[in-house]
Amino acid sequence: MIKRNSVKLFGGNQIRSVWDEDNEKWYFSIVDVVAVLTDNDDYQLARNYWKVLKNRLIKEGNESVTNCNQLKLPAADGKMRMTDVADTEQLLRIIQSIPSPKAEPFKIWLAKVGAERLDQMQDPELSIQQAMMDYKRLGYSDNWINQRLKSIEIRKDLTDQWKSHNVEEGIQYASLTDIIYQAWAGRTAKDYKRFKGLKKENLRDNMTNEELVLNMLAELSATSITKAKNPQTLDENKVCAKEGGDVARVARENLESKTGRKVVSPLSARRFFEAQQPVEEIENKDNPDKTN
Repeated sequence: MIKRNSVKLFGGNQIRSVWDEDNEKWYFSIVDVVAVLTDNDDYQLARNYWKVLKNRLIKEGNESVTNCNQLKLPAADGKMRMTDVADTEQLLRIIQSIPSPKAEPFKIWLAKVGAERLDQMQDPELSIQQAMMDYKRLGYSDNWINQRLKSIEIRKDLTDQWKSHNVEEGIQYASLTDIIYQAWAGRTAKDYKRFKGLKKENLRDNMTNEELVLNMLAELSATSITKAKNPQTLDENKVCAKEGGDVARVARENLESKTGRKVVSPLSARRFFEAQQPVEEIENKDNPDKTN
């Protein structure tokens, strides 16, 4: 199975997803779907809900559960962990067992996601357009969106280099990523997310423009250094990752000395943008029925 990890948005909620290129179908994180349908922001409670429901459905002989797969998906700590997933057909059957007013809208969303993917396979530019629309809907600025899309391209180049230099996906990718974060930002991915008050949200989706640009510089530098040094072991790749992060650290420290403020911010990207807006504008956004 050739897999492509992704994150889909249902409203403002993230659904971790995997595209199986061999069978041309999506697999979705069941816990993420359960969290959406039960209006539960607590991942552990959603996980417990699914555990109880799963056991009940297995006892009932529900084939949609007994045939469920487990795939590695990015967890809240940035590591790849085995997670229960279901394809569209299996998910539709599971949804029937969850009483929720969001069930029907979610079914429509599932069908739309499948249709969009087939269109995007014919025209890859549609994937970029969809990502831009998703970020725009979440309140990100055009400048931030352009930076984020570029960061995805740079990250892909880096992981391609890791793959060609004997680095295994999952734990080793996460380890090298932590080294890069630690080098330029002084924090591991887990510490960085905790600093921003994040749980299962994507860290890069919650970086400010400055953080995003510096992280791109770190990963771009790590890519160039990896190409130049041609590392063959994990330890050699770790050296390249740290050196790439160090390039961005020097830039961060230089910027901080010029501006007199810290670059690494506890604010999420969207909150950072809101902090730049007039108070009245934010209040109107939070209270759309409010009139002046």
